[in-house]
Amino acid sequence: MLNTSTLFLVIILILGIVGKNQSITIAAYVLLGIKVLQLDDKVFPFLASKGLSIGITVLTIAVLVPIASGEIGFKDLYASVKSYYAWVALAAGILVAILGKYGVNLMSTDPQVTVALVVGTILAVVLLNGVAVGPLIGAGIAYMIFQIVGLFTK
Repeated sequence: MLNTSTLFLVIILILGIVGKNQSITIAAYVLLGIKVLQLDDKVFPFLASKGLSIGITVLTIAVLVPIASGEIGFKDLYASVKSYYAWVALAAGILVAILGKYGVNLMSTDPQVTVALVVGTILAVVLLNGVAVGPLIGAGIAYMIFQIVGLFTK
């Protein structure tokens, strides 16, 4: 029961509690619960293969709620295109979507990068009050950096 993965999750749980980060705390607690109930052989493969997609879907639903509730409408969209803030946000949205695409590919092919990104994200969430959306975009940024470095090392 008490192996290195469980110990790692306990440390993450403690960091989440100390850092007062509800997302990290809940995630570690749920994963520990799955391990304690010995459901990890069935649940972890599902979460590993579908969890990211489910999480992105839930996040997208949350982002679209103001549109669904009528809080944001076409009038707001039209007004926003008059602002350079909106154009910067549009460009940033496009950039992170592209980075996310490359990030997913990198994380699925390079476990070393995934571990470093996850640890970096946990540290940023716990110590710097960040938000745990970093691994995907971080992987995309890492991919871009790897590509740029590759241009100069070939």
